Amino acid sequence: MVSPLELVGRWLARNLSRPRKNGASVAMCRPWMLSSALKKGDVLLVEGASRFGLVVKYLTQSTWSHAALFIGDAFGLPKDGEETCVLVEADVNAGVRAIPLSMYSSHHTRICRPVGLSPGEIDAVVAYVVKRLGDQYDHKNVIDLAKYLIQRPPVPPRWRRQFLALGSGDPTQAICSSLIAQAFQSVHYPILPEVMLEKSKDPACVQCYKEILHIRHHKLFTPRDFDVSPYFLIVKPTIGQEFDPHRLNWDDTTEAE
Repeated sequence: MVSPLELVGRWLARNLSRPRKNGASVAMCRPWMLSSALKKGDVLLVEGASRFGLVVKYLTQSTWSHAALFIGDAFGLPKDGEETCVLVEADVNAGVRAIPLSMYSSHHTRICRPVGLSPGEIDAVVAYVVKRLGDQYDHKNVIDLAKYLIQRPPVPPRWRRQFLALGSGDPTQAICSSLIAQAFQSVHYPILPEVMLEKSKDPACVQCYKEILHIRHHKLFTPRDFDVSPYFLIVKPTIGQEFDPHRLNWDDTTEAE
């Protein structure tokens, strides 16, 4: 039996996920450029146009409100007349699902690429999210975020990440960034680990310290973290296509200042 809290969460999800008027972002590259630049294991960040996305962007002080994992040819060739599902995401309404790239080809996006993983490790990351297909979105998280649409309080920056981590805690439910964070943590790949300084036990260097990385809980990750992480390469599709600034068509009627 579905609880009243879950019903409220579903209702909020349907309404908050609707696009806002004048809220759509503009894609900064053509769809074919985006498609050709993506590689299996890439994280695709999306600037959402919904009220839900607005809250995420406010709490994270970031452009990005959603994240999906590019799984490449994990599902093989599509049936005739169908698009290939090359992304896995945790959608606020549909839960964890596989979708075609065309879903976001007209949005403002950013590609974040992990560095140094072997093909086997990339396959393991992809397998992790594919295994989660069908899981539900954590609608308790939606209820928590909805509070900030009613009255957006001046949340101190140090608390904003904790507000995004609110939710049911049910391991069969997910939010977009926490699902992808879990996938990378399953192969011990860092995103934004907590760095602790530990004093060296070497008697010859009593003033020496070493850095120890501690895994951050997956519910504390946001789409922004993949953008600012020092362990993910930012890939720009336009530059990857042998960009030549001399071939741009400028409007000569407007004098440059």
